[in-house]
Amino acid sequence: MAPKPGIANFDVVTGQVVAATIDPQRTEADFLAHCQRLIASDSTASKWHLIMDCLNIHQSESLVRWIADKEGIAQDTLGVKGKSGILRSMSTRAQFLANPKHKVVFHFTPKHWSWLNQIEIWFSILTRKLLRRGIFSSQADLKQQILNFIDYFNQKLARPFQWTFKGKLLAA
Repeated sequence: MAPKPGIANFDVVTGQVVAATIDPQRTEADFLAHCQRLIASDSTASKWHLIMDCLNIHQSESLVRWIADKEGIAQDTLGVKGKSGILRSMSTRAQFLANPKHKVVFHFTPKHWSWLNQIEIWFSILTRKLLRRGIFSSQADLKQQILNFIDYFNQKLARPFQWTFKGKLLAA
């Protein structure tokens, strides 16, 4: 059984992992439910900025429909998936989701730039500290050990990541 960490969020201010979803699959419906749970976790937040890669479930029809509903945009103005309007393609859906005027703004990292997404750095920590050496008797045991690790990480290790790479000068 290859362990999959599921879906999680990294608060760049506190360095904590927030509202993790640990399930054996990551479908469009799972991701939508995860986002809804995340946004509901802090009713005082007036704006959310979510950074993620360009995985197809991160630009889904259901996600667009949920954001449109939150923004008071009529569903019948979204078009038809694969044919017209905002729902026409992943690119048009991503543009809509990245609208800075929305209360929930999605920022998509370029392809092969996962190091820009700090949750990917945390997934690497999870893999090195738990998954690579772990022994799991069942999927339920794996899930519980991941949840325990998240609690431990948030209490003992959480801190914002400090970028140290200065980059290289580009040759003309």
